[in-house]
Amino acid sequence: MMDYLRFMISALGTYQPIVPLLARALHQTRQTRMLELCAGAGGGTAGVLRSLRTTAQPEARICLTDLYPQPAAWQALQAAAPGLEFEPAPVDATAVPAALSGFRTVFSAFHHFPPAAAEALLADAVHRRTGIGVFEGAGKHWLELLLAVTVLPVAQLLITPFIRPFRLSRLFFTYGLPLIPLFTIWDGCVSILRMYPPDQLLALARRADPQGRFQWKAGIVRHWWGPQVTYLIGVPSRESQEVSTLES
Repeated sequence: MMDYLRFMISALGTYQPIVPLLARALHQTRQTRMLELCAGAGGGTAGVLRSLRTTAQPEARICLTDLYPQPAAWQALQAAAPGLEFEPAPVDATAVPAALSGFRTVFSAFHHFPPAAAEALLADAVHRRTGIGVFEGAGKHWLELLLAVTVLPVAQLLITPFIRPFRLSRLFFTYGLPLIPLFTIWDGCVSILRMYPPDQLLALARRADPQGRFQWKAGIVRHWWGPQVTYLIGVPSRESQEVSTLES
């Protein structure tokens, strides 16, 4: 299922609409390195990195991390994407080790965190005075649910033989015993229902940053063909950045 999600996110360019937002945040924080939290199988990461390196940030790099690392999947991405690296040790997104620096990103995973944990994830970025971007490849809308139970399962049946690396087990659990499509439908619907819309993202950010050290922006951007990407971006305010520079 993770292979399928990575393939679809990459093939559809799900996160391409947020590349200008991410480039602007990197410029504001004067960073070229991103630290991706909850990276999973790394879906969409390589495409975003390539777009950044060929447009606004030629020196952009990204380090994949997860509480349950997937080095085998990440090594394949690393071989095909210059500037991509990964941390093989488990990384808790709510308490990131100080040695792991960079502008923090969360793709397709923030909805897994209940409010208290989501607030802790944002608060840790505020505490470290490093910027953070949260991106969800959908909007909390009935049309997204309709896509999750109709169009996407059909697409999954059509594209599964082309997913690499090829596995006979993937074919069996897609066509013989269709657990992967059923789990994907369930996961997609639950993810959309648990997703935080922009106003809730801003509310979480304000609770995580009660002293107003960051500037926060949340919203929705669209692909030209319709689907939405929900985002929250926080960058340290100028005063906070100056304090951080003095301390370093």
